[in-house]
Amino acid sequence: MSGFDASWLDLREPADHRSRCEDLAKMLARHFDWRGQISVLDMGCGTGSNLRATAPCLGPDQHWTLIDYDAALLEAAQSRLAAWAGRAEKCNGRLVLHKDGKRITVELRRADLAHDLDRVFTSRPDLVTASALFDLASADFISEVAAEVVRCRAAFYTVLTYNGQQRWTPKHDADAAMASAFRAHQTRDKGFGESAGPMAPALLLAAFDAAGYSVSEGDSAWRLEAGDEALVGELVPGFAAAVRETALVPEEKVATWLTLSRNGALVGHTDTLALPP
Repeated sequence: MSGFDASWLDLREPADHRSRCEDLAKMLARHFDWRGQISVLDMGCGTGSNLRATAPCLGPDQHWTLIDYDAALLEAAQSRLAAWAGRAEKCNGRLVLHKDGKRITVELRRADLAHDLDRVFTSRPDLVTASALFDLASADFISEVAAEVVRCRAAFYTVLTYNGQQRWTPKHDADAAMASAFRAHQTRDKGFGESAGPMAPALLLAAFDAAGYSVSEGDSAWRLEAGDEALVGELVPGFAAAVRETALVPEEKVATWLTLSRNGALVGHTDTLALPP
């Protein structure tokens, strides 16, 4: 399961990175402050954006396993990570990055998270992480991932989970109807069965809380304004296309909504950090 191309992931990366909840990132850093070496499992890695944003929070010797189903994205991740680090080398089939005094060993693996979860958790990572993943996944998948994390007694950190908030600038009379239809679309099957959609943050919190983990949430909404025109320009037609697929909003209203030029948007996201007892 992936469904996203590298150009879209590149376009959203600046907004993703600046929108992360800084308080949770600092909590993550404190949790692993005493660890010189750490192993990390990144689920649905795309082009490696999550590693680029999270690695600065962790210690000097990091071992990352990046999982994605899309071979093209894994290839893109390799090239983008090498460019980001500045110094990179291949060693025993793995990519070794040297960045700001840190040594980051990266193993890229192709796997279908929806069907190969047992293969994904073959090792016992210290940290399981993901970005913009769990709103696309089913409630059952969220429970299964939480159970695997708990079995490993790993920490869990996921960012940019869509929570259903959506506002556009300027406003339009059809905004509320469009947002309601879009949230309905988010619960459709995205490759994992019926998606949790905006309920994903609550399901993550409940799953880890039930396991005795200490769970913290943080706001990571995209607040798009001047300088984000290209991203807004991609979001608007994509949002309308999803709404059209639901047939919950009359076509005439969707077409009218599209005639209004947008210069900003708020897209709600939640970050979740769960630490073992």
